Amino acid sequence: MTTDPTALSAASAAAAGSGTSVSSAASASLSADYEAFLQLLTAQVANQDPLEPMDSTTFVSQLAQLSQVEQAIQTNSNLETIASQLASASSFADVALIGKTVSLSSSSFELGESGGAELSYRLADNASSVSATILAADGTELRRIEGLPTSAGEAHGFTWDGNDYAGLPLPPGRYEVEIRATGADGKAVSYETFTQATVDSVVFEQGQSLLSLDNGETVAASSVRAVE
Repeated sequence: MTTDPTALSAASAAAAGSGTSVSSAASASLSADYEAFLQLLTAQVANQDPLEPMDSTTFVSQLAQLSQVEQAIQTNSNLETIASQLASASSFADVALIGKTVSLSSSSFELGESGGAELSYRLADNASSVSATILAADGTELRRIEGLPTSAGEAHGFTWDGNDYAGLPLPPGRYEVEIRATGADGKAVSYETFTQATVDSVVFEQGQSLLSLDNGETVAASSVRAVE
């Protein structure tokens, strides 16, 4: 009698689907293995030939294997408990973000009633020229800001006043920012854009913290790049 790893894997998959912890499912499977092992051992002892008693070495070896599996399951159970506690502590720590202004890795941002938006970007490599283009939700180009910093490795901030090319204020709503960075070789330089928003509340779902922002977005706490 040996413990079948495939059976334990199936138990793990069933646990994931039912919400039961993997260690609990594995422990239940191991308990069944122990019971079957003892039944088999009892049957063989009861029916052995007294003149040729069975070799107990195999049973001792299999019992040792079951004990090792049991210890591994207990270790996994302890690790699951620790991971759950750490996740809970991290989630409650995210509550401190409520009311804070955070920078997020995103190209989408909200233009408020007051007009203007604070944006930033980070280049992967140094560039010879950098500009930012403000786009409407449908992709229409509304404004381009030229002469932005070209160095890599740090976040560069810039402000859009909320006006279009004609100097007319645009209505509040959702807009996109696109960075156009060109290297000395004429090739495009990759980048990451950041936008700012204020955290209104924190929602806990499926073991992670989701931040509800004042611009109407809900994002994972892990997407926050900086807190002001």
